[in-house]
Amino acid sequence: MTSAKLPDQCETMADVRAGVDQVDRELVALLVRRFGYMDAAARIKTERSAVRDEPRKAQVLDNVAREAESAGLDPQRIRAVWNELVEQSIAHELMRWDAAAKPD
Repeated sequence: MTSAKLPDQCETMADVRAGVDQVDRELVALLVRRFGYMDAAARIKTERSAVRDEPRKAQVLDNVAREAESAGLDPQRIRAVWNELVEQSIAHELMRWDAAAKPD
């Protein structure tokens, strides 16, 4: 697989699309890893109610907003994207927790 051009090297829409497609593949690989941590959390947490942790969610959103701002991105836009990511992560973790739960 050849590497796509960096954004400032793109000269055509084909270059741009190749770059976006490459970044999307990389993001999916990172999401696989992130969701693996959700699997680990579901395995480690002993109570289903511990899956949704609003203080931790707020911390994650604050962290990513700071990172986005320091990188020159709109922190509110990135916070909105991450809010959805965190909600989907919670849903995934709940599904894994429920699947692993042993009946009484």
